[in-house]
Amino acid sequence: MFENLSEKLERSFKILKGEGKITEINISEALKDIRRALLDADVSYKIAKTFCDDVKKKAIGQNVLTAVKPQQMIVKIVHDELAALMGSESSDINIKGQPAVVLVAGLNGSGKTTFSGKLALNVKSKKGMKVLLAACDTFRPAAIEQLKVLGEQVGVPVYTEEGVKDPVQIAQNAIKKAKAEGYSVVIVDTAGRLAVDQELMDEISALHSAVKPTETLFVVDAMTGQDAVETAKAFNERLDFDGVVLTKMDGDTRGGAALSIKAVTGKPIKFISSGEKMEALDVFHPARIADRILGMGDVVSLVEKAQEAYDEKEARELKKKLAKDQFTLMDFYNQIQQVKKMGDIKELAGMIPGVGKAIKDVDIDNDKAFKGIEAIIMSMTPAEREHPEIINGSRRKRIADGSGTNLQEVNKLLKQFEGTRKAMKQFMGVGKGDMMRNMMRGGMRR
Repeated sequence: MFENLSEKLERSFKILKGEGKITEINISEALKDIRRALLDADVSYKIAKTFCDDVKKKAIGQNVLTAVKPQQMIVKIVHDELAALMGSESSDINIKGQPAVVLVAGLNGSGKTTFSGKLALNVKSKKGMKVLLAACDTFRPAAIEQLKVLGEQVGVPVYTEEGVKDPVQIAQNAIKKAKAEGYSVVIVDTAGRLAVDQELMDEISALHSAVKPTETLFVVDAMTGQDAVETAKAFNERLDFDGVVLTKMDGDTRGGAALSIKAVTGKPIKFISSGEKMEALDVFHPARIADRILGMGDVVSLVEKAQEAYDEKEARELKKKLAKDQFTLMDFYNQIQQVKKMGDIKELAGMIPGVGKAIKDVDIDNDKAFKGIEAIIMSMTPAEREHPEIINGSRRKRIADGSGTNLQEVNKLLKQFEGTRKAMKQFMGVGKGDMMRNMMRGGMRR
């Protein structure tokens, strides 16, 4: 996400490297480069120009502290302006009501149905609310079946009406069912439509008026760039939606939609979605996205993902095992599953400052990354997983053959496991003060 824009902005900042202060001449040269980078990212000329004018106003005459170089100062100003352009603060979804109704609208192929499933899981798991999905896309033949499959995956029921073509009727009956059966949220998945198709736009307007949603979300394919912004503007004039969802953020997106849509529509981006996994839905945080664009990583989001995957009860059991030196290969296997729950490994690594750039050309497949390790552990007997010290040469050969790996890989895993066990025992089995002292000693040794 935003890789090309990040690289071009980094080159722009280098113009000020070595400069003693920010002047009209050097800032103009840097901003020319920044404007070009924004235009290449499919940001409109008007927004790119206004953005650069605002940066210039704040940079000229800036009292640069002795400890802060001009290059660092311009990075800070650009960061703050990027965050402001995208809305400054994250914007929460409104799901208050009896029940709350969320209307999901957008173009054909923008990912509305997949998003509806992701949102259902998000509301159910993170907010603990009872959710009902309403299948109101009566145009696309496979839409209802797709929503049923997604509903089954996330454990959320889907309301449908066989043979009924009126989406208003289906939505109203879904809301009645929700009221009668104590559902907190109804998510209404609608048919894709073009802003120029008057009949379909009239239909979505009628649906909006009939169900009076507490939240209307417009779903946009981020890869369509500036076209997405213009489409959002046209839809907003008819629906006055509450927020935007950017989908397919893991694709070859230039970032124009994310950077422009708030400025054009006045409506916040509320979620970003990437990939097909139902968990791959994130709240949009403008400042964190600005961090990522400028190569600063996103440690806060990384910690939040770790906390979501973290099982407190399992962690307590693990701590007891470590204290008794009973950490097994099966526990090691379970820890891998926790890491996989956090999401795409390359995306997670990119949240660590400085790492994203280093791995941008590296192809990391979540399943393949751990496949060999999982195969080796699953090729062991229960006794070997519990007591790895019994794994002698002949057992290692059998495990390698059974897992489709080689002896070196088995030896490497056992060595890694032993190192992990020692490290986890050291850090989980001590108090905070002892842990800090151990970390400091380790840093001094390095």
